[in-house]
Amino acid sequence: MLGKTKSFLLKCKRVWQVLKKPTKKEFQLTAKVSAIGIGILGLLGFLISLVMNFFK
Repeated sequence: MLGKTKSFLLKCKRVWQVLKKPTKKEFQLTAKVSAIGIGILGLLGFLISLVMNFFK
């Protein structure tokens, strides 16, 4: 158990050292892509609910 915990913490440390703060441009692009994806999923759900209500 202790060996697994130590191994996990070493992996976490390695990942933490590689991380970097995204630039403003990277952040904006990620936010836009996420918003578009959420919008598409919402629209798809709305269209499915319209079709389901139409056939009731």
